[in-house]
Amino acid sequence: MFTGIVEELGSVVAVEPMVDAARLRIRGPLVTSDAVHGASIAVNGVCLTVVELGDGEFTADVMQETLDRSSLGAVAPGSPVNLERPVTLAARLGGHLVQGHVDGTGTILERSPSEHWEVVRVSLPDDLGKYVVEKGSITVDGVSLTVVEAHDDWFSISLIPTTLELTTLGTKQVGDPVNLEVDVVAKYVERMLQWRTS
Repeated sequence: MFTGIVEELGSVVAVEPMVDAARLRIRGPLVTSDAVHGASIAVNGVCLTVVELGDGEFTADVMQETLDRSSLGAVAPGSPVNLERPVTLAARLGGHLVQGHVDGTGTILERSPSEHWEVVRVSLPDDLGKYVVEKGSITVDGVSLTVVEAHDDWFSISLIPTTLELTTLGTKQVGDPVNLEVDVVAKYVERMLQWRTS
């Protein structure tokens, strides 16, 4: 479980394609400082398992389902990535409950900078619009954010200077894909209501 508070802007060192998967090597000295084999690290909002560690880098295997559902299939050596370690029970929950299970990808549609922040409009896959509400939480590339406007096929977020400086969202351009994870509570409520009415 994560909070969507990015700890480190890391970078992809290597990508090894496989038949139905890929192996990523990622540089992240902070998040690897106390990591062990089998630990979880969120990479652009995707929970990955550490399989190798060394010299401030870690390696993780990404299966085809994850490559299909997220934007990790498009990363290349040099790509910046948002990194976060799992939350501990003693930590403050600064963002919101984030599983690291990406629901789909959106595309940056528009960026509107202002003096102190930037409003970004992001497309929504058809099946995710029902889970996104104004002033609700959403995870974009692993960053916990508050929805400004919510529509069936897009939503907007406001990015403060810290988010622009310390995450991938500061450099993403119009047309770039981003990983989306909607609030898990909404999905559980929907599922319980389906069972109740069936």
